[in-house]
Amino acid sequence: MSGLMQVHGLTRRFGGLVAVNDVSLELNVGEVHAVIGTNGAGKSTLINMLSGEIAPSQGRILLAGADITQRPQARRALDGIGRSYQRTTIFPEFTARENCRLAAQAASPRPWAFWQTAQACQRSGDAADAALEATGLSALSARVAGTLSHGAKRQLEVAMCLATQPRVLLLDEPLAGMGAEETERMLTLLERLKPRHAVLLVEHDMDAVFRIAERITVMVNGSVIASGNPHAIRHDPQVRSAYLGEEELA
Repeated sequence: MSGLMQVHGLTRRFGGLVAVNDVSLELNVGEVHAVIGTNGAGKSTLINMLSGEIAPSQGRILLAGADITQRPQARRALDGIGRSYQRTTIFPEFTARENCRLAAQAASPRPWAFWQTAQACQRSGDAADAALEATGLSALSARVAGTLSHGAKRQLEVAMCLATQPRVLLLDEPLAGMGAEETERMLTLLERLKPRHAVLLVEHDMDAVFRIAERITVMVNGSVIASGNPHAIRHDPQVRSAYLGEEELA
């Protein structure tokens, strides 16, 4: 393995339940690596281990060659790992720009600048503006986040990740609840983000996954049953039987 993030034999046990079993994968800059599987397959547990939210029972996680397996979530965020959640985690009472500025400020705290208000920090303000522009939300920067559409809120979550200047993006079902137009905007955004980021995408929208992903890993009952390019996954008999169904996808 030579990817920006390398995962070796990651396992998580909850008592007698093995939620994730000996999973290995890699994330590369310029690629979307999708992880798919039915509910309970272990996808969210996997992404929680990668972000540092929960510790693995065994296995290793490397970021740019450095072992980060034991690093806490806050440290991993500083190391360049950003993530979004299945449920929206924005600050609804603040503007879109303030949401991004707060994320940028958390990633680059300046405790020595006690004489300066947080709002006056040029660095976090610039990072917020750049993140909003990258996600196509500049025109909505002054809007109160809670009044945005569902799709715009999901885009804002990605913008908040970008404001921390991550190298790796862990996106947990970013298309959940979106209509066709909102899905299209998000997929366009992911295409724009790929060249400078390694992206892990957990998603149930199979049309979107097969369209956007360069590599797909399929999990069943905590284990990987297949990993490869979309063509290989589409025609894998074990995947079709266990997850996609017997009918081959068009």
